[in-house]
Amino acid sequence: MNVPTPIRLSLTLSLAALLAAPAHAWVPKLEDTTARNVIDGAYGRRDPVPTYLITSLKVRDGQFEAGAGAVTAFDGGPACVTDWLAAPQDYAKGSRPVTLTASGQADQLFFQAQDARDNFRNLSVKDALTDEYASKRLPDGQLRIDLAVQGLPSEKARAAYLVRLKGADGKLVAPVKSTYVNDFKQEAGTWSGTLVYYFEPLKAGLGASDTVSLLLRTEADTNCAYAIPVNLGQFN
Repeated sequence: MNVPTPIRLSLTLSLAALLAAPAHAWVPKLEDTTARNVIDGAYGRRDPVPTYLITSLKVRDGQFEAGAGAVTAFDGGPACVTDWLAAPQDYAKGSRPVTLTASGQADQLFFQAQDARDNFRNLSVKDALTDEYASKRLPDGQLRIDLAVQGLPSEKARAAYLVRLKGADGKLVAPVKSTYVNDFKQEAGTWSGTLVYYFEPLKAGLGASDTVSLLLRTEADTNCAYAIPVNLGQFN
């Protein structure tokens, strides 16, 4: 359905006022237009807007499912990536990330709206932007990265992962907080589960529609470090 010009102009101006970002830029602070689009999607009043980005790091037929360039070597040389592709389930050289999910406030609002709908309640935009609801979402400016990993030698080894964002000036930016999802389990002698990291990209000079580099080292005692591009312009 074609969007009337006044509505399109209003949407453009609202997002330009936010961070001069395109329609599907990551939203560091929810405002009326994005909140309405997310809520309307949760209630079925419109198609859902993309509120997260998943990058599959699983290997199929010798290539990452996310495609060429999904992972490059940041340190340790190209062999780090070719070894990964050649033997993705050989954990002798360390565990392997399998999916990366980026999200922000909009994704958490979607779950709040979905919960309200499931409980036969209406969630208005006005209510969604109150402190009551905002306090249960990410703080303004934070980006959440979920990293599902397989092949850890122990549950404790998950703390040995090092994850950074590469800032606009090239400096490496540490997460402001890290935690885990309660999904860790042991299978065939190794552990798998989800690591969670929270970053503040804007403070690192990055824009809300930039493609940023997530850098990681696994728990392994090796020089290998990897760079994974995350396109903030593909979701709200």
